[in-house]
Amino acid sequence: MKNAIIIFFVFALVGFGGGYLFSQSGSQEQATAPDNAATEQTQNTADDEKVEAPAPAVSPEGEIFNQKGCLACHSVENLGLQGGATGPDLSQAYVNVEGKHGKPINEFLKEPTSAVMSSVIGGNPLTDDEINKVVEALKIASEK
Repeated sequence: MKNAIIIFFVFALVGFGGGYLFSQSGSQEQATAPDNAATEQTQNTADDEKVEAPAPAVSPEGEIFNQKGCLACHSVENLGLQGGATGPDLSQAYVNVEGKHGKPINEFLKEPTSAVMSSVIGGNPLTDDEINKVVEALKIASEK
C-alpha cells in the first residue's frame, strides 16, 4: 500500500511538471505568434504592391499577460484577451482573489496559495514592477 501511494505521488508530480512545461512552451509560441503573423500576412493590391496586414490589437494594459505567458492558461475577456481554457478567466480576479485565497492579489502573485499557481510562479517569478502591471490591468478589467 505504501508503495502505491509513493508511485501515485511520483506520477502526479511528473504529470503536473509535464503540464507546466507544455504550458510554458505553448505560451512562448503564443507570445510570439501575433508578431510573426502580422509580418507574414500580406495582401496584394491592384498595383501588385504588398501591404502588411495590421497586427491584432492588444490593449496596453493587456500586454503584460502576453509577455508573461498568462494567456497560455487564462483569458481576460473584459480586456478582449483570448487565452487558454485551463485556468479561469481573470476578468474579476482583482475583486475575487482575496476572498478565494485569503490574501490581496499583489500578495497572491508573490506567494500563491494554489498548488498550480505556486508551481507556475515559482518557476517564473514576477518582479514587483510586473506584479504592479498585472494588478493594474486586473483592476481595469474588473471595472469594465
